[in-house]
Amino acid sequence: MKDNNVALLVHTCDKYQLLFRGFEQFFNKYWDFGIKCNYYFATEELDVEIEGFKNIKSGKGEWSDRLKHLLANEIKEDYVIYIQEDVWLNEPVSADFFNGLFEIAFKNHYKQIKLHSVNVYHTYETDQYLEGFNIAKVENRHSRYLMSHQVTLWDRQFFISNLKPNENPWRNERRGTKRMKRTNPEIYHIDYFAQNFSHEINKNLPERKRSGFLPVSQNSMLDDLFKHFIDRFQIEKPGDKEYWEKLLFHFENALTHDGKPKPRKDDIFKRAKKFILRLLPG
Repeated sequence: MKDNNVALLVHTCDKYQLLFRGFEQFFNKYWDFGIKCNYYFATEELDVEIEGFKNIKSGKGEWSDRLKHLLANEIKEDYVIYIQEDVWLNEPVSADFFNGLFEIAFKNHYKQIKLHSVNVYHTYETDQYLEGFNIAKVENRHSRYLMSHQVTLWDRQFFISNLKPNENPWRNERRGTKRMKRTNPEIYHIDYFAQNFSHEINKNLPERKRSGFLPVSQNSMLDDLFKHFIDRFQIEKPGDKEYWEKLLFHFENALTHDGKPKPRKDDIFKRAKKFILRLLPG
């Protein structure tokens, strides 16, 4: 395996800029940069400086088209760890685990290894272990979200093949899962990250040590999981205090990440009605 033939891609959109600094602080606090990969922070058109990352840009467009452009044109590594900007780490990450993971993925030509524990996956045990974690195989037929956007190691070309034009994130997960149900690829799963404090779903060995993350965003707003970081944020750089006060203001006032009030339900229904009417003949 060539050194640094893995990319870690943080994929975001410009209107979520509010989350960038928080992601950066908790990523740098818990991530081990001894992990042998290259780091990319992908915005649309915005110039950003995120410590440890190269800023690349997708341009404007639908979610799947932007991501496909990044994977096909901006990233050349064979494997990609995919992360979004609202995934804030809350436990240390092991370099030994990830460097061992890369070796195994290259050796076995794995297409997808899910690294987050949620009960939507049904798995069965294999004879392979990494740092005490069983490298379980996903039972595709009875699992949901075969296509998901939580922390996963992907073969880059396989990832590209599962991105169809003009799909938003939710449609990509739904339709992408249906496509994978038909093609039935080999998908593996490791209980490395406790997502939302989730329990392990595989038969692991006692000596394992997990990391964890919390997705702090829902419906374009900070959700209640954000509260777990209130006591962890550290004032280290100029502007940190003002930034944290802005986060708290958005959270307490239910503002979207770009500073707008929470959408009213009747507005959502009106938009849905207009959309349906556009689809009707005549």
